[in-house]
Amino acid sequence: MKWVILFIFVLIRFNYASKVIELTDKFLEIRKDGSPWFLMFYAPWCGHCKRIEPVWGHVAQSLRKTNIRVGKVDCTRYANLASQYAVAAYPTLKFVKGDEEHTYNGDRKMEDMVNFALRMNGPPVQELTKSESMNTIKGQHDLFFMFVGEQEGNLWNAYHSVATHFQPHGFFYAAPKDVAKQHVDLDELPAVFVYKENLHHFYTVESGTLIDDAEHLNTTMYKWINEERFETFPKITKGNINELIQTKKYIVIAVLQENRLEHIPPDMLEFRDMVESVIRKKRDKYHKDFQFGWVATPDIANSIAMMILPVPSVIVLNSTTYHHYIPDDDPLHLTVEALDLFLESVRNQSVPAYGGNGIFVKLYKIYFEAKTTLAELWKGNAVLTVVIFGLPLTFLSLIVYNICCADILDADEEEEETHEKKD
Repeated sequence: MKWVILFIFVLIRFNYASKVIELTDKFLEIRKDGSPWFLMFYAPWCGHCKRIEPVWGHVAQSLRKTNIRVGKVDCTRYANLASQYAVAAYPTLKFVKGDEEHTYNGDRKMEDMVNFALRMNGPPVQELTKSESMNTIKGQHDLFFMFVGEQEGNLWNAYHSVATHFQPHGFFYAAPKDVAKQHVDLDELPAVFVYKENLHHFYTVESGTLIDDAEHLNTTMYKWINEERFETFPKITKGNINELIQTKKYIVIAVLQENRLEHIPPDMLEFRDMVESVIRKKRDKYHKDFQFGWVATPDIANSIAMMILPVPSVIVLNSTTYHHYIPDDDPLHLTVEALDLFLESVRNQSVPAYGGNGIFVKLYKIYFEAKTTLAELWKGNAVLTVVIFGLPLTFLSLIVYNICCADILDADEEEEETHEKKD
């Protein structure tokens, strides 16, 4: 039985791996046919590359029924190919279609990577022609944008332009009225809305603004889509934190700690639900200025605060000035009412702000992150930490010692020669 299970496991791994094509320098010629490729540039010695390799196999398996080919490039063997695509870190993921290329910067999850490839393989705005297509995309995506009406005029141009810019990050659709009206109430056309968490939120032209004001439509459409392209209470990761910062909102972060099985203890779940309830119940009050979310480990929040935060806790980041705010209340006794008052005081700038973007803050942040990384290494493997840092320091000390001692010995020899001549 044991050998049967092992054989099945090897067969599955081989099946996944067989979908990923190992490329050479000849790819520079192959790509000219315009076929879409999703590529991983890697180095055999890279630990991150080894961790993502099984996931990359699943990505290839998920895209097997599309025209997207999935490949990988060993940058240690084909440095010229890596140089052509300006690969500076491993692994680097790129979607390539003819002369176009787009770098993937999101989380290393199969679903996120597959969705990125599917978005980049199609037009910026995908057109729906059947009513049942709305049900299909609602089943596929928790969040997407929709334009309804004739595809002409300044509103359409603004929507298409912004969709092209945000194509790597979201799904954008267009549909005629007869397709969309069975799923959403439409008072007037053209219209733009975001479907998010089973609700429709509409883009509105500000009162007094003419529909012919193309510049204003472009600006407000960009701002609205940039703010609405996230869920109400998403999980914040290293892969999306920089995109969240682009909203220029205050980012309210519930700081939690998952265990090794990615489970959150009940007390922390209760705390997260309390923070989430504020934006759920008071969306009209806070959505314009605040983006809520939560982290599964405190690393991101600690980096922002430049200190070790307790878990659970709350920290608010001003994504414009990079200042942060921490409530005075004990996190374990923080209530909805207290958090509501704290957020109001943050918006009114009546609470102390810490951090910022100054040179001394940046230097301290570098020091804090280096110290934290070293502490984590020591905690994880003290012997390895000593080897990594101890050996270079030892060699450096020996080099400095030899240089200094050589100078001293030379000086002593010169003195002895001088004394001998005098004698």
